[in-house]
Amino acid sequence: MTSAPQASSGGDERTITGTPMIAASLEIRPLTPADEPAVEAWVRAAPAASFFHRVGWRRAVESVFGHRLRDLVAWREGRVVGMLPLSRSPGLRGASLISSPYAVYGGPVGDSPDVQALLGSEAVRLAERERVRRLELRCFEDPGLDLVPSELYATFIQDLPDDPAKVLASIPKKARAEARKARERHGLTLAEGRWYVSDLHRLFLENKRKLGSPGLPRAWFDDLLARFGDECVVHMVHKDRRPLMAVMSFVWRDTLLAYYAGTADGADREYSASNFMYLALREWAVERGLKRFDFGRSRKDAGAFSFKEHQGFTPRDLHYRYHLVRDRALPSFTPSNPKTKVLRDAWSRMPMWMSARASNVLARYLP
Repeated sequence: MTSAPQASSGGDERTITGTPMIAASLEIRPLTPADEPAVEAWVRAAPAASFFHRVGWRRAVESVFGHRLRDLVAWREGRVVGMLPLSRSPGLRGASLISSPYAVYGGPVGDSPDVQALLGSEAVRLAERERVRRLELRCFEDPGLDLVPSELYATFIQDLPDDPAKVLASIPKKARAEARKARERHGLTLAEGRWYVSDLHRLFLENKRKLGSPGLPRAWFDDLLARFGDECVVHMVHKDRRPLMAVMSFVWRDTLLAYYAGTADGADREYSASNFMYLALREWAVERGLKRFDFGRSRKDAGAFSFKEHQGFTPRDLHYRYHLVRDRALPSFTPSNPKTKVLRDAWSRMPMWMSARASNVLARYLP
């Protein structure tokens, strides 16, 4: 069990067992609706915060999946100085506290390492009080907390050139040839539009079913589009009028984060749709003045990891951290676990309509 640091107020050092917690004029308390504008403004300005630290992300999770928001906010003299995005997420074997569910980044962020450490420690206390299975912090950087580490995932982020014409030249030779062939020989084109969300959802579910994994409900994609406006964009690659591939991305400061994707059967084999999509997305980002492209998280043993490397991206380890309360081991419900093979095989043989309905039920338990 992780031990929490002592907190003090006015020189009276004492262990705090609940919120609010005071430490040298620092107060940590649960987020309230009245706090949300101040916290959103702080997150937008905080260098270490991600798109998934936004309160709107947990509000979307709460609205669609019913997970209870548990965000912790650090205040000093009436100003926000840190926050930890957190949700109480139901699981197939009990609830966990996750930062952040359905996200690849999370964990505490603050104006100083001490603020981050105290936020993490308060989350540990909350997990213990609520007797959840575990606390899961999906940290980008090492948070410096005495928690159980996991290095299963890496992320891929690349600076963009200053001219869309330079994007193709920045891609490794083989991927560059495939992308050029897709554009010049096959005539693939990129289009942007929120109305492509229907095709995105359909293709996403088909891909997940083939992988033997539940997908996400249509309501989730609709909520993200409605909640984040122009910061949530959907792109479609066409061959003539045939939809081949769709991607939902998030615009965060100077970065385009390509997040959800779906590809038609045979589109990569016949037309190199993915090679073209991620060339064209980077060009689109440069045209809009964005400076970086975030290709998102991949497991280190997955095909997506290799694909991103072949696109010229360098992997960077993600520093996920866990505090186990009722669990005895880290979660292992992943495609790389051979024990889940029977379940994956059964799911991949389901009719599409059955897979979609089952996904609507199961998605809330697989954050």
